[in-house]
Amino acid sequence: MIQSLPIPITVSQFLDWYPVNSTQLRYELHNGFIKVMPPPTGDHELVIAFLIKQILLECARFSIPYDIPKMGFVQASESESAFLPDVLLLNRFNLVNEPLWRTKSTLSQSASIPLVIEVVSTNWRDDYFTKLGQYEAIGIPEYWIVDYAALGGRKFIGNPKQPTISIYSLVEGEYQVRQFRTSDRIISPIFPELNLTAEQIFQAASFPV
Repeated sequence: MIQSLPIPITVSQFLDWYPVNSTQLRYELHNGFIKVMPPPTGDHELVIAFLIKQILLECARFSIPYDIPKMGFVQASESESAFLPDVLLLNRFNLVNEPLWRTKSTLSQSASIPLVIEVVSTNWRDDYFTKLGQYEAIGIPEYWIVDYAALGGRKFIGNPKQPTISIYSLVEGEYQVRQFRTSDRIISPIFPELNLTAEQIFQAASFPV
């Protein structure tokens, strides 16, 4: 469970406070309150690693100047919030316009953030409610919610629940969603030639025995 620390602060204060050598715990700021993020499971990390590999291969294939940092904050535009996406794709060409990138590894402009991905864990409400609204407000062109363990609410992933990838694309300032399951080929406006199915992503949580 995520636990909130009852200390309302600004994003600037949060970034100054953030533990420099924090390796065991990760924190986000939600509407002025610090949240301790739940420890990741091994399956969760394998899915993230697989996604990073596939996206970077696609960037290399087409010489796209995007990178994925080990850790980077996304500063919300409508609240005192700073999120740590599981996968943050950044546009290197716009980093010169980001005042907090060099010192605080923080992005706030949609031009810097082509894509964010959240891999769902026990705090699934943050991904489907809080972050969805804030990423849309920032104007991030594409947002994936990868619910490989079918943890989200039924109104998001269906009844009965099943592993689902929801891809939100920004259209005239609002997110439009398409969902992918089983053998569905992923359709990404940013990576239109990506040859990847939902099941391949879900199977990344498995490993040879």
